[in-house]
Amino acid sequence: MWDGWGPGSYGGTNVIGFIFMMVFMVAIIVGIVLLVIWLVRQTAGGVAAPGPGPTAGGESALDILRKRYANGEIDKAEFEEKKKALTG
Repeated sequence: MWDGWGPGSYGGTNVIGFIFMMVFMVAIIVGIVLLVIWLVRQTAGGVAAPGPGPTAGGESALDILRKRYANGEIDKAEFEEKKKALTG
């Protein structure tokens, strides 16, 4: 009826085409997910982890604490308390 143009007329090539299509779709989805992860990491690059390590500006939390104490923003007791909390 189809003169060789119907479904399954190519033998195993329909299966191969289906497998290729599935692999291609998975590759596209994985690529999109990786792109989103990369974009999120690029836009969140300035966020620093809490703790005494360096911040986005290159200063550690302890350096900032020392500057606040030197500027008179906090007293010696508060400085020692926060320093102890930062250094463990």
